[in-house]
Amino acid sequence: MSEKNGTNQIPDIAIIGDRDSILIAKAVGIGVYPETDGVKASKLIHELAKGGCKVIFITEQVYPLCADAVSKYKTEAYPSIIPIPSGGKSTGASMAQVVENVEKAIGQNILF
Repeated sequence: MSEKNGTNQIPDIAIIGDRDSILIAKAVGIGVYPETDGVKASKLIHELAKGGCKVIFITEQVYPLCADAVSKYKTEAYPSIIPIPSGGKSTGASMAQVVENVEKAIGQNILF
């Protein structure tokens, strides 16, 4: 794996998305992977998962481009793949995922 975060180890927590939106995460020790191409981001997801990454945050703009890779890990304990809003306009993917997770956990939507 070509490490884009400047280390040779797979981090426990990673973030994938446009550089401007994710670079701040590096300050708190999150593995930063600037990528906006869906195919390359999907490959990163698989490599991070294979390497033992526990949580992968993906910006909302990249998240739908990686739908196949994300769906592969939905039933797995790890990695947890979480869409997050970025600097641009929110697509609503983050909130939709929160609602889906709440419904899965308690059996009904109590948020809306």
